[in-house]
Amino acid sequence: MRESKGEKLFYAINYVLLTLIAILCIYPLIYILSASFSSSSEVIGGNVILLPKGLTLESYQRVLSNSSIWLAYGNTIFYTVAGVAVSMVLTILGAYSLSKKRLMGRRFFGFFISLTLWFQAGTIPTYLNIVNLHMLDSRWGILIPFALSAFNVIVLRTYFEGIPDALEEAARIDGASDPYILFKIYLPLAMPSLATVALFYAVSRWNGYFWAMVLLQTDSKIPLQVVLKKMIVEIAAVSDSKVDMTQKISQETFIYATIVVSILPMVAFYPFIQKYFIKGMTVGAVKG
Repeated sequence: MRESKGEKLFYAINYVLLTLIAILCIYPLIYILSASFSSSSEVIGGNVILLPKGLTLESYQRVLSNSSIWLAYGNTIFYTVAGVAVSMVLTILGAYSLSKKRLMGRRFFGFFISLTLWFQAGTIPTYLNIVNLHMLDSRWGILIPFALSAFNVIVLRTYFEGIPDALEEAARIDGASDPYILFKIYLPLAMPSLATVALFYAVSRWNGYFWAMVLLQTDSKIPLQVVLKKMIVEIAAVSDSKVDMTQKISQETFIYATIVVSILPMVAFYPFIQKYFIKGMTVGAVKG
């Protein structure tokens, strides 16, 4: 079909807006990457706009030789891997149970899980609850209280509901139990949705810093994001004295290099699951 003038105008405006949004999203990443490879004086002087100026690897050498950075990096990897594992187990079990019409109180449980999307306890009650559970300054305090997302449970439940009941009925005729049906039928068929939910959890765990900053008091337990936040606050607090300005110039590119190193795993991991991510968000969303 031939497009009308109105449609052509609409598509043209669409492309322009999407291009501008893409530039706004990509440019900060390009600037951080360029600044991390630039000399400190060029960055502070505002000379770095798109390409690196005064090309140097000094900032990366400082990052690689800093033991506290790598300790925090290891903590971030632990919280992400262990957190995703715990979250996926709980999400899969909850979603599978809620997808079954034979579950007693299914609507009741579904309603209260959905209710948490709009109404949450808040920061102070959550903190007091974690303290009363004796999880303050504990790795469990990061892994357990934030292990489950109601949104992810609903996404996975919707996918499970889209799987034909005939598959389960055939398996039950052969004597299959619920664990066997879940692991041998549902999970293999739900790989796109599982990858999507795992990505949501992984990004949330990797980027999370607020509760780690509030709950963790031991330096050996804090993740990389908390270390980065402390660096940025220290630079913001630097005075205009000559000695402090020298320190600020030195720290500026060091922070940019640390940011680049911190986002590399997510950037490298995302292309491998992108195809599952798109499919997982669309399959099961519309039912005939």
